[in-house]
Formats: sequence, structure tokens, C-alpha cells
Amino acid sequence: MQPDTSAVPIDPCKHCGTGAPVDVHFCPRCDRILTLGRHGDYFTFFGLRRRLRLDVKDLEQRFRALSRLFHPDYFHNATSTERLASLERSSYLNDAYRTLRDPMARLEYLLKLEGFAPKEAHDATTKVPQGLLEEVFELNEELEAIQDMRVEGASAAALALRLHAARQPIEANLARHEEQLDALMADHDARLEANDVEGRQAALRALRTLLLERTYLMNLLATVRREAASGEAAAP
Repeated sequence: MQPDTSAVPIDPCKHCGTGAPVDVHFCPRCDRILTLGRHGDYFTFFGLRRRLRLDVKDLEQRFRALSRLFHPDYFHNATSTERLASLERSSYLNDAYRTLRDPMARLEYLLKLEGFAPKEAHDATTKVPQGLLEEVFELNEELEAIQDMRVEGASAAALALRLHAARQPIEANLARHEEQLDALMADHDARLEANDVEGRQAALRALRTLLLERTYLMNLLATVRREAASGEAAAP
């Protein structure tokens, strides 16, 4: 299904002056490549709706097709405006493809588009989500105990076993978050297809909370891995 472009801003073609939606790649009148309009988004650039579950093979096919259309080699003898447009669109295409092919990057991008990005950029790394307070407290206690063990001369095997035990609850929690995120993404897309605006907004709010928690869990896991690495570096 093609995106609805009825509300998309119109910019004039720099060659013939015909108005064209900013997410159209070539002028509908003179067929010249259009300068890049930044009022659109990665989804509409690919001709996609704002779905969270995409067919990656279809996305790749669209990427390759657009790559051929925008390739600077085809505009070697064109006007400077067209050459610049091909470079801009090629660069934007690469950025869009890198974002949309990765499920978590896609989710983060959509949340930002829809106004659900964290209010502060450091929320996901510094503010402990309410649902993880107890887990963070327990992990900090466990890491302190492991550091004490290291100071007291515990064997590398004993430290590794303790660190493995500390990592397991985090990994299990991450697995649960992955399942919940997948289910919510499917729910979001179903609400989108049904034009259920309120339901979609609720799904996005829930996805934002889960994504923040997942990011923090990933940081906790990285902390455990750093502790393990520091122990290995200190080993004789």
C-alpha cells in the first residue's frame, strides 16, 4: 500500500516550477530528479507505511532499485542542481536503509517521528526505569561482592561462575522484553491498518517504555561484561 501523500508538503521543481510532493523522487512534469525535501521521513521515502514489522527482502529490493535511479554516474552530464540532488538522495537513501533494516533502530526512529522519543537524550542510559529498580539494586550488590572476592584472591573460575550467575537474570529479562516488543510491534501495525489512532498511540507509549527498559538492561549486561573483562586483564 502506498503512503497517503495528500497531506505531504508541496515543493516546486527547480527546473520547471511544477509543484510536487517532497517525497516524490522525480518531477511528474519534466521527469528531472528533484532536490531532496526533508519534510518527509524514511518510510515514505521508500514508499512504505509506518509499520514496525517490515519485509526485509522487499526493503532491500526497494533500496537497490532506488540506488540505481539516484546513482551519481547517471547524472554526470546533468545540471549542477541535478547532480547535487542525486548525491543528496543517495546519501539519504543509505541513512534510511541502515535505520529501517534494523528492528530496534526502526522502532527508535518511529517513536521519534511520532513524538514518543525520551524527553531527555540521556533518559535511556541514566534514569533507571521504575520496573528495574530492584534488579539494578541487586546487581550492584552482586558486583560489589564479586569485587570483594577478587580483592580477597578468589580464583578466576569462582569469579567467572559468580559473574555468569549475575548475568543470567538480565539475559532472561532481555529475552522477555524481546518477546513483548515483538508482540507490541504486531499490535501497533494491526492498529495502523485498522486506522485505530488511539490504540496505536497506546501501543507506541508501551513500546517506548519497553524500549527504555531494554536499553537499560543492555547497559546492565555491558557492565557485567566489563567487570568480567577487567578481571581477565588483572589475572596473572
